[in-house]
Amino acid sequence: MSNSGIITDLSTLTPMMQQYMGVKMQHPHSLMFYRMGDFYELFFEDAHKAAKLLGITLTHRGKANGEPIPMAGVPYHAAEGYLARLVKKGETVVICEQIGEVTGKAPVERGVVRIITPGTLTDDALLTAHQSSNLVALCVQQNEIGIALLDLSAGLFKVQQQEFQLEQLGIELSRLMPSEILVDENIVDPNIIEHIKKLLDCPVTRRPNVDFNLNNAQKTLCDQFAVSTLAGFGIDHLPLAKAAAASLIHYAKETQKTALPHIRSIQLEQSSDFIALDPVTRRNLELVEPLFEHGTSLFQLINDCQTAMGGRLLSRTLMQPLRDTKLLDARLDATKSLVDGYHESPVRLVLKEIGDIERVLSRVALGSARPRDLVQLRQACAQVPYLRHAIQPVIQSKQSALITQLNEELGDFHGLHQRLMSAIVEHPPVLLRDGNVIAEGFDHELDELRKIRDHAGQYLIDLEIQERQNTGISTLKIGYNRVSGYYIELTRAQAEQAPDHYIRRQTLKNAERYITPELKTFEDKVLSSESRALAREKMLFEMLLDELRAEIGHLQMMSSAIAQIDLLANFAHQARLRNWSRPEYSPEIGVKIIAGRHPVVEALNKASFTPNDTTLDFNHRMAIITGPNMGGKSTFMRQTALISLLAYCGSYVPAQSAVLGPIDRIFTRIGSADDLSTGKSTFMVEMTETSQILHHATNQSLVLMDEVGRGTSTYDGLSLAWACVLDLTKRIKCLCLFATHYFELTELAKETAIDNYHVTAKELNGNLILLHKVQHGPASQSHGLQVAKLAGIPASVIKEAQNRLKILEKQQLQKPKVVQNDLFAAIETPELEIIERVVEIEKPSAALELLKSIDVDNLSPREALQQLYALKDQLHS
Repeated sequence: MSNSGIITDLSTLTPMMQQYMGVKMQHPHSLMFYRMGDFYELFFEDAHKAAKLLGITLTHRGKANGEPIPMAGVPYHAAEGYLARLVKKGETVVICEQIGEVTGKAPVERGVVRIITPGTLTDDALLTAHQSSNLVALCVQQNEIGIALLDLSAGLFKVQQQEFQLEQLGIELSRLMPSEILVDENIVDPNIIEHIKKLLDCPVTRRPNVDFNLNNAQKTLCDQFAVSTLAGFGIDHLPLAKAAAASLIHYAKETQKTALPHIRSIQLEQSSDFIALDPVTRRNLELVEPLFEHGTSLFQLINDCQTAMGGRLLSRTLMQPLRDTKLLDARLDATKSLVDGYHESPVRLVLKEIGDIERVLSRVALGSARPRDLVQLRQACAQVPYLRHAIQPVIQSKQSALITQLNEELGDFHGLHQRLMSAIVEHPPVLLRDGNVIAEGFDHELDELRKIRDHAGQYLIDLEIQERQNTGISTLKIGYNRVSGYYIELTRAQAEQAPDHYIRRQTLKNAERYITPELKTFEDKVLSSESRALAREKMLFEMLLDELRAEIGHLQMMSSAIAQIDLLANFAHQARLRNWSRPEYSPEIGVKIIAGRHPVVEALNKASFTPNDTTLDFNHRMAIITGPNMGGKSTFMRQTALISLLAYCGSYVPAQSAVLGPIDRIFTRIGSADDLSTGKSTFMVEMTETSQILHHATNQSLVLMDEVGRGTSTYDGLSLAWACVLDLTKRIKCLCLFATHYFELTELAKETAIDNYHVTAKELNGNLILLHKVQHGPASQSHGLQVAKLAGIPASVIKEAQNRLKILEKQQLQKPKVVQNDLFAAIETPELEIIERVVEIEKPSAALELLKSIDVDNLSPREALQQLYALKDQLHS
């Protein structure tokens, strides 16, 4: 544990450092914040690592193995900022606090009170308002996998079990957005770990096999929920899901060092409940994070939720659009009821006054709540009646069963609000240790202690007057010193008049000092009043937390209802603000959008955005889109996907109207980039993404493909694009928008279910004007040189390119005429001829067979030369 290696003789260390080593050896792979006074200190390798990661000063303390012990520290009051930086870098931090009292020269007893990991965060200082801390566990056996998610900061607990497929696992993990993933150290296939690391930027933590034990999982979960069976949760028949869930409970209890009273139930999910969005699609559509640093994601654009809870719910909703149209229509009914009567505005005004109750309740449950957390909870309880009043017109209109249900779930917390009003001061300090948290009048004993602490001087004056009156001794004095404590002093001459209940404490040359039972009691109280007041406050605060834990189920229901109301009010606000319309759902496969807009692009270019229609159905499954770069092909494709996705989130959509059939997946293949980390070229990335689509799309999938085949030679790329179009149309039969610069593909419109579209542009005086309008039919040309001119390519380069283009076009005209559509001649080739050609290509080579039969190790040089000649003869035969 030192610079030079492991400490072999702990007896050479000071008692304090021996204590440190005893705790550190239990957590060898984590950074340990070791409390010493007003600082958290780190030693040995931890000090070096922290100094580097945090930019703090590296010092030394004492010696070990004859060398100075490296030390680095951070102030206790500023620790959260440093912890946030370490967790962001994927580090696990052990918090070791002083838990004992100072007794003699022995070091204060210390113990681990919490282990902070990326997946177990609950503090606001360590999480952004809209960031979830999702801890995910995977349990794999044979061909099945159990997946469990726990968000400690919100009390969410979900599981699923399904057939194990790496590609599907990637989709699920992308949807769940884990901050940390737990895996069984003995069972998990290393390929799974590698696959996860390629997809996600989050730590993978290996856990003991016992945490995933199938036999113990049932008991672990039943104990957590205080039930005798899991049948009510619908997971009794899912052993891998239960094992994954149990591992999360073990890990959470181990890191939090406490029970988890706010984890009260578990929800079973099915991947078929949601529209599948693979990581590439989520990235290309910029749902939560923009592709570029200064860009804007869909979430960033439409998140005007008034509470942090609503914002997180919106983020989850965008990442996992639903397929159940009944639930979606319920959301749309609620949104309509808020829009129609202008009811979202008063609702949002009330919501703005409500804090992050979801996280407050988690901290209450875990015992880490602070005074201001209870103020937030008190404020929320006060706002519930106003929120009920704001949604009352909607309830009376009977337009939304969902709003009526949420109104009931809000509950009535008038009594709790009054309790917190009487218990907590209006503006408490940040930390309980600073005192003055419990309100005056809440506890008689605390009031007395504070009175003694704050008014000791006046009490002594009053007592002195009282004693003078009782004894008749006008020169009686009450005083204090550190040696004797409090005392009553009489002169030697007056000592004989001392009452019988005066107890002599000290004899001086000219005076006697006494103590009385009353003064002794006062002395005990005043000397310890401050520490006792703080201890009393802590006890009362813990009592309040216990009362809140008893109500935590109802309070969680309230916070969930508030979040859902906030989400619906935000949907209504966006619909009114941006002139969005209500979508409709159809049982027939298809997408029909009238005057659709891209929500983000429209917001940035409101004055100039051109709406476009989209029509895809069984008879028109494929739209091949041609036109110039910058003409709006990608925008048109993305807006179709985003409109569909918003509709399946239960939101109004940026279109005049939208009718959508069932969608099981949305795929995108848009844009090009090298993947340097895995050594994949642009074309390889393009082909990998295309392969995923061709393997997993169905006839209910919405597929967006842009410039397939452009990363290789013209004829290779064109052939690949042509084959992909036919496969998507004839075999898969999905709904597809296919943008391309291969004008030859427009000939495929002769095939069934394929239509041509183009984005319009025109040239005026040599300048290109992009109209961004999508119309039927193929484009006439690509306008590549004009787009290059718009991009600022030097005029000399444009001129040279124009000259070269004229030469190439002239050469093309001089070539002998060939049959039009020759590229697709294979369409007319008899199937038997194609098969014979493939067989001929794959016929075994005689030279290869001879090479396989040679025993290289036993050949003499002469024999080797003879075999070489024989091989050459075979190649020429």
